[in-house]
Amino acid sequence: MTVEQLRAGMRTVTAVLLGVLLVALTAVTVVDVVGRYVFNSPLSGGTELTELLVMGVVFAGLPAITLDDGHITADLFTQLFSSRGKEIQLFFARVLSAVALAFGGWQLWEHGARLAGYNQTTLYLKIPMGPVAQFAAVICVVSAAMVLAMAVLRVRRAE
Repeated sequence: MTVEQLRAGMRTVTAVLLGVLLVALTAVTVVDVVGRYVFNSPLSGGTELTELLVMGVVFAGLPAITLDDGHITADLFTQLFSSRGKEIQLFFARVLSAVALAFGGWQLWEHGARLAGYNQTTLYLKIPMGPVAQFAAVICVVSAAMVLAMAVLRVRRAE
Protein backbone atom coordinates (compact mmCIF):
# COMPACT_ATOMS: atom_id res chain seq x y z
CA MET A 1 0.00 0.00 0.00
CA THR A 2 1.42 3.37 -1.00
CA VAL A 3 1.29 6.52 1.08
CA GLU A 4 -1.19 8.04 -1.37
CA GLN A 5 -3.51 5.04 -1.00
CA LEU A 6 -3.20 5.29 2.78
CA ARG A 7 -4.02 9.00 2.64
CA ALA A 8 -7.03 8.35 0.39
CA GLY A 9 -8.31 5.59 2.67
CA MET A 10 -7.83 7.75 5.75
CA ARG A 11 -9.69 10.61 4.06
CA THR A 12 -12.62 8.31 3.28
CA VAL A 13 -12.81 6.77 6.76
CA THR A 14 -12.44 10.18 8.39
CA ALA A 15 -15.05 11.77 6.11
CA VAL A 16 -17.60 9.09 6.99
CA LEU A 17 -16.85 9.23 10.72
CA LEU A 18 -16.89 13.02 10.81
CA GLY A 19 -20.10 13.04 8.78
CA VAL A 20 -21.78 10.79 11.34
CA LEU A 21 -20.50 12.90 14.24
CA LEU A 22 -21.60 16.16 12.60
CA VAL A 23 -25.07 14.79 11.82
CA ALA A 24 -25.36 13.67 15.45
CA LEU A 25 -24.19 17.10 16.61
CA THR A 26 -26.76 18.78 14.37
CA ALA A 27 -29.51 16.47 15.61
CA VAL A 28 -28.64 17.15 19.26
CA THR A 29 -28.63 20.90 18.61
CA VAL A 30 -31.94 20.89 16.72
CA VAL A 31 -33.69 18.71 19.30
CA ASP A 32 -32.31 20.85 22.12
CA VAL A 33 -33.31 24.17 20.53
CA VAL A 34 -36.77 23.00 19.42
CA GLY A 35 -37.37 21.41 22.80
CA ARG A 36 -36.21 24.52 24.62
CA TYR A 37 -38.16 27.13 22.65
CA VAL A 38 -41.19 25.23 21.38
CA PHE A 39 -41.92 22.79 24.20
CA ASN A 40 -40.12 24.60 27.03
CA SER A 41 -38.20 21.38 27.69
CA PRO A 42 -34.57 21.30 26.53
CA LEU A 43 -32.79 18.05 25.71
CA SER A 44 -31.58 16.48 28.93
CA GLY A 45 -27.78 16.40 28.82
CA GLY A 46 -27.72 18.29 25.52
CA THR A 47 -24.80 20.47 26.54
CA GLU A 48 -22.76 17.45 27.60
CA LEU A 49 -23.55 15.62 24.37
CA THR A 50 -22.57 18.69 22.36
CA GLU A 51 -19.24 18.99 24.17
CA LEU A 52 -18.44 15.30 23.70
CA LEU A 53 -19.42 15.35 20.03
CA VAL A 54 -17.25 18.42 19.36
CA MET A 55 -14.34 16.65 21.09
CA GLY A 56 -15.02 13.63 18.90
CA VAL A 57 -14.96 15.76 15.75
CA VAL A 58 -11.65 17.37 16.70
CA PHE A 59 -9.83 14.18 17.63
CA ALA A 60 -11.38 11.95 14.96
CA GLY A 61 -10.00 14.27 12.29
CA LEU A 62 -6.52 14.56 13.80
CA PRO A 63 -4.93 11.48 12.14
CA ALA A 64 -6.18 12.48 8.69
CA ILE A 65 -4.98 16.05 9.13
CA THR A 66 -1.62 14.69 10.24
CA LEU A 67 -1.35 12.34 7.28
CA ASP A 68 -2.16 15.19 4.89
CA ASP A 69 0.34 17.61 6.50
CA GLY A 70 -2.69 19.76 7.20
CA HIS A 71 -1.53 21.33 10.44
CA ILE A 72 -1.34 25.12 10.49
CA THR A 73 2.09 26.33 9.42
CA ALA A 74 3.71 29.68 8.77
CA ASP A 75 5.89 29.50 5.68
CA LEU A 76 7.46 32.94 5.94
CA PHE A 77 10.89 32.02 4.60
CA THR A 78 10.30 28.68 2.90
CA GLN A 79 10.32 30.19 -0.58
CA LEU A 80 13.91 31.33 0.06
CA PHE A 81 15.10 27.76 0.70
CA SER A 82 16.58 25.43 -1.88
CA SER A 83 14.77 22.15 -2.47
CA ARG A 84 17.16 20.48 -0.01
CA GLY A 85 16.50 23.25 2.52
CA LYS A 86 12.76 22.70 2.14
CA GLU A 87 13.24 18.98 2.81
CA ILE A 88 15.22 19.76 5.96
CA GLN A 89 12.62 22.29 7.09
CA LEU A 90 9.81 19.76 6.49
CA PHE A 91 11.73 17.12 8.47
CA PHE A 92 12.17 19.38 11.48
CA ALA A 93 8.59 20.67 11.29
CA ARG A 94 7.33 17.09 11.34
CA VAL A 95 9.60 16.13 14.24
CA LEU A 96 8.41 19.18 16.18
CA SER A 97 4.80 18.23 15.41
CA ALA A 98 5.46 14.69 16.61
CA VAL A 99 6.94 15.98 19.86
CA ALA A 100 4.00 18.35 20.42
CA LEU A 101 1.44 15.63 19.69
CA ALA A 102 3.24 13.11 21.91
CA PHE A 103 3.47 15.63 24.74
CA GLY A 104 -0.22 16.47 24.36
CA GLY A 105 -1.07 12.78 24.32
CA TRP A 106 0.96 12.16 27.47
CA GLN A 107 -0.72 15.06 29.27
CA LEU A 108 -4.18 13.91 28.16
CA TRP A 109 -3.42 10.38 29.36
CA GLU A 110 -2.31 11.66 32.76
CA HIS A 111 -5.38 13.89 32.98
CA GLY A 112 -7.60 10.95 32.04
CA ALA A 113 -5.98 8.82 34.73
CA ARG A 114 -6.66 11.53 37.33
CA LEU A 115 -10.27 11.84 36.15
CA ALA A 116 -10.69 8.06 36.31
CA GLY A 117 -9.12 8.02 39.78
CA TYR A 118 -11.74 10.50 40.97
CA ASN A 119 -14.48 8.61 39.11
CA GLN A 120 -15.24 11.91 37.37
CA THR A 121 -18.35 11.78 35.20
CA THR A 122 -20.38 14.30 33.29
CA LEU A 123 -22.84 16.02 35.57
CA TYR A 124 -26.13 14.95 34.03
CA LEU A 125 -25.51 11.88 31.88
CA LYS A 126 -22.86 10.37 34.18
CA ILE A 127 -20.52 9.53 31.29
CA PRO A 128 -17.05 8.64 32.70
CA MET A 129 -14.56 11.33 31.65
CA GLY A 130 -11.33 9.39 32.22
CA PRO A 131 -11.75 7.08 29.22
CA VAL A 132 -12.83 10.03 27.06
CA ALA A 133 -9.60 11.90 27.82
CA GLN A 134 -7.53 8.74 27.35
CA PHE A 135 -9.19 8.09 23.98
CA ALA A 136 -8.08 11.57 22.91
CA ALA A 137 -4.58 10.76 24.24
CA VAL A 138 -4.36 7.60 22.14
CA ILE A 139 -5.39 9.55 19.03
CA CYS A 140 -2.67 12.13 19.76
CA VAL A 141 0.00 9.46 20.21
CA VAL A 142 -1.06 7.64 17.03
CA SER A 143 -0.88 10.95 15.16
CA ALA A 144 2.56 11.61 16.67
CA ALA A 145 3.78 8.20 15.49
CA MET A 146 2.37 8.86 12.02
CA VAL A 147 4.04 12.25 11.61
CA LEU A 148 7.34 10.93 13.01
CA ALA A 149 7.26 8.04 10.54
CA MET A 150 6.56 10.52 7.75
CA ALA A 151 9.60 12.55 8.84
CA VAL A 152 11.92 9.55 9.07
CA LEU A 153 10.71 7.99 5.81
CA ARG A 154 10.88 11.39 4.07
CA VAL A 155 7.34 11.10 2.75
CA ARG A 156 6.46 13.78 0.21
CA ARG A 157 4.24 16.63 1.40
CA ALA A 158 0.58 16.08 0.54
CA GLU A 159 -0.63 18.04 -2.48
